[in-house]
Amino acid sequence: MAVKMQTQHGVIEIDNDVIATIVGGAATDNYGVVGMASQNPLRDGINQVLNGDNFSKGVVVRQTETGISVEVHVIVGYGMKISEISKSVQSRVKNDLNVMLGIVANEVNVTVQGVRLLG
Repeated sequence: MAVKMQTQHGVIEIDNDVIATIVGGAATDNYGVVGMASQNPLRDGINQVLNGDNFSKGVVVRQTETGISVEVHVIVGYGMKISEISKSVQSRVKNDLNVMLGIVANEVNVTVQGVRLLG
């Protein structure tokens, strides 16, 4: 499924894998985020940290009438303040989607799938 945007010149379709890659990159660039986690840890492996090729497994994108809703699954570092990391991820994801793709994210839900020791 792709996100469709109507412009004066026609329709633009952006595939969910493109959005997932941008969202995953924005999420993992935040201090305290160790990596992305799978949205289905039992199928993909409970302790697996996703790399750039697999960001789509850790991001769920849904299109609404006024924009998109994004769900991000992350693993954070031990000893970090989870609420602050989550707010930072939300802000960064919204900003990057708007700047890079011109998409307004109405919701960015962050699910912390695990905690890892840094180092």
